[in-house]
Amino acid sequence: MVDTVREIERKYEPTADTRELPPLPDLTGVDGVAAVVEQGTALLDAVYYDTAARRLAADGITLRRRTGGDDAGWHLKLPVAAGVRDEIRAPLGEGVPRRLAALVRSRTRDAELAPVVRIRSERDVHQLLGADGEPVAEVSVDRVTAERPETGATARWAEVEAELSAGADPAVLDAVDAALTGAGLRRSAAASKLARALAETDGTRTKDGKRTKDGGKPKDGKNGKNGKGGKGGKGGKKKTADKKKSAGKKKADGKKPPEPAARPAGDVVLDYVRAQITAVVELDPAVRRDQPDSVHQMRVASRRLRSTFRSYRAVLDRTVTDPVSTELRWLAGELGVDRDREVLTERIHAGLVELERPLVLGPVRGRLRTWSAARRTGSRRRIVALLDGRRYLALLDALDGILADPPLRTAAGRPAEPVLRKAVDRQYRRFAGSLQETFDLAPGPDRDTAIHETRKAAKRTRYAAEVARPVLGREAKTATSLMREVQDLLGDYQDGVLARAALREIAVQAQAAGEPSFTYGVLYAREEARAAELRDRLPRLSQKHL
Repeated sequence: MVDTVREIERKYEPTADTRELPPLPDLTGVDGVAAVVEQGTALLDAVYYDTAARRLAADGITLRRRTGGDDAGWHLKLPVAAGVRDEIRAPLGEGVPRRLAALVRSRTRDAELAPVVRIRSERDVHQLLGADGEPVAEVSVDRVTAERPETGATARWAEVEAELSAGADPAVLDAVDAALTGAGLRRSAAASKLARALAETDGTRTKDGKRTKDGGKPKDGKNGKNGKGGKGGKGGKKKTADKKKSAGKKKADGKKPPEPAARPAGDVVLDYVRAQITAVVELDPAVRRDQPDSVHQMRVASRRLRSTFRSYRAVLDRTVTDPVSTELRWLAGELGVDRDREVLTERIHAGLVELERPLVLGPVRGRLRTWSAARRTGSRRRIVALLDGRRYLALLDALDGILADPPLRTAAGRPAEPVLRKAVDRQYRRFAGSLQETFDLAPGPDRDTAIHETRKAAKRTRYAAEVARPVLGREAKTATSLMREVQDLLGDYQDGVLARAALREIAVQAQAAGEPSFTYGVLYAREEARAAELRDRLPRLSQKHL
């Protein structure tokens, strides 16, 4: 059994001039708090797991086995936003639970999860109650001892945690924050106990008083076959961190970093590629947990990567990216099977809801459910099997390889502005040509196919403009908005084409079962009318783009 709890908390530490915690202020009467109940002291003992290369810690993820307290068990914490994490719990056991290991597989791949830090805490718990007597928050004072199993290096500190109770008003934390900071505390510099433990045992003394040879730093573990560490492969994390540090700041020699247009084209393209790869990896656990829209968002990130590799072949060597694009196309296709069915079912159902009651003859809703269920491919179980498969994990390794050793061409070293503008212009010309071909065709299946191809060309232009937006600014933003408008219009048209085909199929099934097919004909006619309306709007596209 696995439970998920949304954790909203803030951590506090003493100010810089002292390591001693000041006395906890009386929180009774703080806005939203009517009473404070002492819960006593709990002894917590947690062993944190990670790969040798600290891949989970690098992404702000913690995996631990904890005893003591009222929530003993395995806890996996996935970041949601600043100060917000989803804590996924599983019962105590000796090995890492398979469900939890699967949720971090996009980070760990084939690397082993092993103990990296043991953290023992003596926790004094103070429960804050609202006017109705229900808990609104919990404030705890922790005296912490951390130890690295492989070196024996230790660290000790004290901290305060304030955690919002389930369903409570987040404003309570703001009020508690004001009271705690007013009493001489400050927000903790470390995002978690694990982060602080790793930092403070890095180079500390071992139990025998000697300093570790390498400062307690972890050795890189194997990453599948290539032996490279972490997301982004060898050097990938460092490059990313270096870029973040330099963004918007002067260099050490006093010179400002180059303007976006003067940056090398390869840097700009790789920034976008890195963001999409990160999205795929971070969406993996959300897809496994069946979170809303997660499958669609992973599919979009896959498409963005494919489109970028195609549009920026002058920057990235296609002999390297083409095989990866093939695998990204496979992934997007697999993710889209049930998504497309759901969208189509929702469209037909929405049309059915709009019909007047006398036009609905027979068990139409039941027939629609039967048709949709018959097209279901196993949905979540099939997708989870896909994410556990060797082909998908090999794709993630290949994406890491592109970041670790970018296949840059000569144009990658040139100033970004002319290189990116040329790529966007080329995609736009292809879109405009495809749109013209659509107008040259008579209404019918060939034109429907051409409209679908024009929509894909618009999507590639939009993604190319997204890559260039840091450089081309408002110009790229405008192009992105225009192409999104085109996508919406042509996407609506394509969905109608598929809906009409589906309605024919459902009508045949209804007739075979001896049910009335009249309603499906009405829905079909309305889809045709909607298609005609959309075709009438196409000339406005020509005024903008031809």
